[in-house]
Formats: sequence, C-alpha cells, structure tokens
Amino acid sequence: MNENVTTSDRQQELAARRTNQFYITPLVDVQSTPESIVLHAEMAGVDKTGVDITIEDGNLVLVGHRLPLNVPGDPVYVERRALDYRRVYELDPSIETDKITARVEDGILTVTLPKAERVKPRKITLE
Repeated sequence: MNENVTTSDRQQELAARRTNQFYITPLVDVQSTPESIVLHAEMAGVDKTGVDITIEDGNLVLVGHRLPLNVPGDPVYVERRALDYRRVYELDPSIETDKITARVEDGILTVTLPKAERVKPRKITLE
C-alpha cells in the first residue's frame, strides 16, 4: 500500500464495537499518480445519496449506506446482508484534505486525494 494512505482493520473493528454497528469492508483498489492517490471502492447497492465521506482525527472515513431491495414475494433464500459499507484510511500529511473529491457510479465510489505540491515529482532545470 502507498505510504500516503493506510488502513487498519483494527481501527474499523474498534469503531464498530463503539457504535454497536457492524459494516462490510468494501474491496478497494488504490492507485498512485504523480498528482494524487485514487481509491476505487466497490459499494454495490449504494448511490450518491447513500455515501458519507468524512475526515476524523487524520483519518479518511468512507461509509456507504446500502439501499434496501424492494422485490415482490416472500424470500426463499437470502445471501445478501443488509449491512452498510465502511472503510477507514489514515491520511498522510502530504494529502491536501481540502481538495479531496469523490463520485459514485455503477456501485464504484472513486475518491481522489490530491498530493501537496511539495511531494509531487518535478523537474529541476540547470542554470
């Protein structure tokens, strides 16, 4: 994992115990570009209105509230759990938190974490 963003399953477990709320940990791909770190989180059943992204104590907290399935008939067999998604990442100080952007499309939450200018690669020209 990139040094700019780390996750802690232990942090997530402790948060769930404090709130008596249990979550599904979404699968997340993390990509690094010269300008930013980009997270792609799978959150099936979540739309724009069901996403909460916060920064708490230097942590990026992603929460996706799943929409209930409204299907007619009585359930015969159910594998889908009615739990929300939650993932916590510790942010490196080199991330510009006031410029974080996010969007959700087709159940994929994309969060872009811009790097500060001081950590972006740059070319030095000779005099």
